Amino acid sequence: MPLTLPEYRKKLVSDILYAASQGEVNKIINAAIIALEQNRVKLHIITRFVDKMIEELDAFSPMNKEAQHWSNIRMARILFNRIKNKLQYPPIKSA
Repeated sequence: MPLTLPEYRKKLVSDILYAASQGEVNKIINAAIIALEQNRVKLHIITRFVDKMIEELDAFSPMNKEAQHWSNIRMARILFNRIKNKLQYPPIKSA
């Protein structure tokens, strides 16, 4: 049974928290965005998904997490903000 987007976000947050390195966080996030695109999720829904991920990651407090978890959260926030900027301002294609 396929996951709903909220379930997918919850799984993704868990995968990010328990990633062994920041490189693994990058791979997890890239795979998630590619999976959404391959499943033909509309751009505005992907944008909302990214916004929700940023909100969920922003809700974490460093006082409640281990050093590796907090490092992964910070990296994920950076990566999701970059993705958000790319979605808002796609590159201009020259003719």
